[in-house]
Amino acid sequence: MKSRMWLFLLSATGASLLLGSFAFSRAVQSSSRVFQSRPEIVRYPFDVQVLMDGQPLEQYAANGRRYVQAFQGREYELRVRNPFPYRVAVALSVDGLNTIDARHSSAWEASKWVIEPYGMIDISGWQVSSSRARHFYFTTERDSYGARLGQTANLGVISAVFFRELQPVVTRTTPPRPWPEYEKDDASPSSSPKESARAEGANKAARSYPPPDDESAATGIGRSVGHDVRWVHMDLERHPASEVTIRYEFYQGLVRLGVFPRPYQRDVLRRREDARGFEDRRFSPEP
Repeated sequence: MKSRMWLFLLSATGASLLLGSFAFSRAVQSSSRVFQSRPEIVRYPFDVQVLMDGQPLEQYAANGRRYVQAFQGREYELRVRNPFPYRVAVALSVDGLNTIDARHSSAWEASKWVIEPYGMIDISGWQVSSSRARHFYFTTERDSYGARLGQTANLGVISAVFFRELQPVVTRTTPPRPWPEYEKDDASPSSSPKESARAEGANKAARSYPPPDDESAATGIGRSVGHDVRWVHMDLERHPASEVTIRYEFYQGLVRLGVFPRPYQRDVLRRREDARGFEDRRFSPEP
């Protein structure tokens, strides 16, 4: 089914962009038809990295998910790559809040960033106007942007859902460098807009969330940075091409989750590995 998309086109504001422009959009439903069958998401080698001081944080695979370590008070950016010779749109959220308008919605209904062929974008914060964004930084749940908005259900998660252009115009350009092999991401097909709306309404009525705490990682809304935008139009395929989800926690949280080993475990196991059954002693010593 064809869907009509209206998007913002952003001018290149940093040398880190491989191509000169990117954009975001809001999906507009063009038909009331609800899909009866949900095709599996086809997985492509799209990639999302969390950057701190311009360098990607190491990602750890555990519990069927990706994790990165959060560092309290430090600013970060999200780098998203498109390895294909046509434009793609990506719904990008932090703590369950869209990075463009801070709304919580389905990926299909969300405003989206557009990445040019073989391009990459660095998103440094929430877009707060047509010319400004507010920086992401790691903080506690209590200090988070989500807590300020009363949206604490999805703290500690970064999610990117990719949509291909419906009739892409292939750009015959050699990629800037060979793209590495990426692991396939666990992803489930998205529900239809109507189903998502019903589920969201039910959840709002039924959920009761504990108050935010000072031990778990979340993302704050920080200093202002320049980021110019304008609207463009784009038609997207109805179903996502891929989805990438990254969980982030402070060090102690990753230890509790089993992503990092407990510090004492390595010392204890090393001592036990060095244990011997006998030594040169005649009698048992007095304790």
